[in-house]
Amino acid sequence: MTMIDMPKTSVFPQIQHGLIRTILVAGLAADVTWEVWARLITPLLVGGPLEPAALVQSVFGFDSLLLAEAIHAIVGIVFYPIGYLFIARPLQRLIFPALPLLLTGIGFGIGLWVFALYVMAHLIAGLPAFLGFIALTWASLFGHILFGVVVAFVVRLMER
Repeated sequence: MTMIDMPKTSVFPQIQHGLIRTILVAGLAADVTWEVWARLITPLLVGGPLEPAALVQSVFGFDSLLLAEAIHAIVGIVFYPIGYLFIARPLQRLIFPALPLLLTGIGFGIGLWVFALYVMAHLIAGLPAFLGFIALTWASLFGHILFGVVVAFVVRLMER
């Protein structure tokens, strides 16, 4: 039995030492994937990189790019995988128990995209909803889907 095996009565992972490792490995793998997409591939497709640190600066109203990058990295490496394990995956298991892992990851990524570009960018920072659906909006959607899929598959790998 692994450290985060799910008991049949719970949709949540057990809180054990191995869970921290799973969160960090999944978050790091997904964040590296996001960064490659955002900074290396997206500029080739749409002429410029995705810059989530700029959004973080807008939301919190500070000038430090380094602090904004750190906040975005911590959220991606720690808090988003926690959200997958304790919100997205349990909801999927309760509502759509037969949903394939790939679709669960895609759904999680889309949820992150809505959170980033509607809740944070629009409702909190006051930017147009989904940035007005410019080319970067769609690059962001794909990047968040990649992030969600990587988290889902790495979590599954770590559980075995």
